[in-house]
Amino acid sequence: MSNNRYNLDMTKGSLFPKILSFAFPLMVTGLLQIVYNAADVMVVGRFAGSISLAAVGATSTLVNLLLNLFLGLSMGSGVVVAKHIGAGDGAAVHRSVHSAMLLSLISGILIGALGVLISPFALKAMGTPKEVLTLSTLYLRIFFLGTPANMIFNYGASILRATGDSKRPLYILTSTGILNVLLNLLFVIKFQMDVAGVALATIISQYVSAICVFYILININSFIHLSPKKLRFYKDELLDILRIGIPAGLQGSLFSLSNVIIQSSINSFGPAAIAGNTASGNVDSIIFTCCNSVSQTATTFTSQNYGAGQFKRIRRIYFNCIGVSAAIAVIFGVALLCFGPQILTVFSTDAEVIEMGLIRLRLFAFTYIINSALDVTTGQMRGLGKSVIPMIVTMVGVCGLRVLWVFTVFQKYRSLFMLYFSYPVSWLITGIVLVIMYAVTFNKILKRSKENETSCIR
Repeated sequence: MSNNRYNLDMTKGSLFPKILSFAFPLMVTGLLQIVYNAADVMVVGRFAGSISLAAVGATSTLVNLLLNLFLGLSMGSGVVVAKHIGAGDGAAVHRSVHSAMLLSLISGILIGALGVLISPFALKAMGTPKEVLTLSTLYLRIFFLGTPANMIFNYGASILRATGDSKRPLYILTSTGILNVLLNLLFVIKFQMDVAGVALATIISQYVSAICVFYILININSFIHLSPKKLRFYKDELLDILRIGIPAGLQGSLFSLSNVIIQSSINSFGPAAIAGNTASGNVDSIIFTCCNSVSQTATTFTSQNYGAGQFKRIRRIYFNCIGVSAAIAVIFGVALLCFGPQILTVFSTDAEVIEMGLIRLRLFAFTYIINSALDVTTGQMRGLGKSVIPMIVTMVGVCGLRVLWVFTVFQKYRSLFMLYFSYPVSWLITGIVLVIMYAVTFNKILKRSKENETSCIR
């Protein structure tokens, strides 16, 4: 494998500085991806009005529901590639890369076509108010035309990160994030295109990102080199990707499904509540993205070390990542408690919208740390190839609890605060169960590895 200056050997050397050097670009990359949606929200909210803001906001949970399954497969691709890199198996890396990129193209086309077809029906089923339904449908249909590019970029970036390269995806998103903001301003302010303008700006930026990552993969001199003529599915590697990626994607979709139900309840409070939730949700996504970047770091570091048989190092990865993620959650939580109203004015100057947004923001500020530990635990389990357990625990602990909450506690104490309170409750209970399951799973893997070593010696 080429000793590319962007690559990082995760199996040797001091862990903490390497975790930070990998996680920071990943974090900034995630934040720049948020810029796509945040720029849409800010430009629409400030220059097109609260109805257009609500129209864009009403689409977010549906978008996440449809995309998360296939983005989970991109995570599975990264885990499989990183494991083979750690084991030094270049042929398996080659097969994994080509299987993953063909999967990205097919899944992007399928989910794009599905999204365009079902958008109006799904929005109606979610109880989207009539005054925003037409604009929401228009935004979604344009957005889903960019799904093939979205998939190609995310799968390609996942492959690059498996080698330790978290910098080039950052450089790509920096450039296209700026492009997205400029196009938003041009289409909405200059050409008065409203939500169609921000959707068009987003997909143009996504296609530029996809072209850039594809160019890197076909020109790189290493095991992850992509040859378009060799794109095909390799059975063993594809099954590995699906085994890890499908549960990861289902877990993300289950989160989104419960959020769709919650979004439907928020919709019943009217456009101001929808807009307030949209604004605070964009702020939340910054913290969640930073913590999730540490979770992805745990996944990649664990995958490489698992492939290399470095089990003691895996435990140290877990505690290092828990510490970094918790620090992020506390710092951002304090900042939001102090400056919440000022931050929300970036998205809207409507006093009612800000008041509605603060309900969610102030509650979550105290509880981000719970979600951060949950994320890292899930990330390390995926890195160990154990993706089904987090999915099952999430299905029961997050989806089940939130849905139960909406139809019981929320019905009795009907308020936005009580609706949002379902989040920290589900995080806490799910996190406790998942940490216990992680400890049991890791100890079993450790015991099995020691038995194998003893067997080889004999």
